Amino acid sequence: MRLDKYVTDCGIASRKDVKKLIKQGAITVDGEICKKADEQVGEKSVVCVNGEELHYRKYVYLMLNKPAGYVSAVADKKYPVVTDLVGEEYSHFEVFPVGRLDINTEGLLLLTNDGKFAHRLTSPNKNVYKRYFAKLDNPMEESDIEAFAAGMEFKEFTAKSAKLEITENPYEVYVEIAEGKFHQVRRMCARVGKNVLYLKRIAIGEVQLDATLDLGGVRELTETEFKILNGE
Repeated sequence: MRLDKYVTDCGIASRKDVKKLIKQGAITVDGEICKKADEQVGEKSVVCVNGEELHYRKYVYLMLNKPAGYVSAVADKKYPVVTDLVGEEYSHFEVFPVGRLDINTEGLLLLTNDGKFAHRLTSPNKNVYKRYFAKLDNPMEESDIEAFAAGMEFKEFTAKSAKLEITENPYEVYVEIAEGKFHQVRRMCARVGKNVLYLKRIAIGEVQLDATLDLGGVRELTETEFKILNGE
């Protein structure tokens, strides 16, 4: 791997800044001052910047509190995308969203550059449940719980059994699904005569959205959260 990429992946500096650091003699590889940005370094190389050893990492795992108005993609011609919210600290990892949230849906969205990790969470065979909070225009009824549990047939897909919890306010509910079909929660609610006015994903599996994370805020997953999601 090139030295400039190695240092950039460590989040220390941009490739442009790496060249400046090299000119200053601030970067060493295995104790020797580096003079070229394209110098090759390996996994066992000891790279230091201003005397401090860097610790390379290939992947990054982020939690985003997605605001409405953003598309769950890395590029879009019409709307802003969720990766716009990542910021310079993680932009060099070239992360992508794990699954998707509709443009009008808020809440927990994971971002990573680890394809294997993403596949585990989005594969229908893994049955990773996602939990949503919804506000409705009409009150849910007890009979709707059975309708969700039975699954629903749509033109494009068959929705598996879903869990519906009605709060003390029947206009506010929690829904758990193991899939991520297009507008699935909204369409299931509409099937029983209720339109979703507000929708927020609050959990993926046992990992909940960080309540201290502002809308548009991003942080790395904790080691415990990563292990839970990775099935460890």
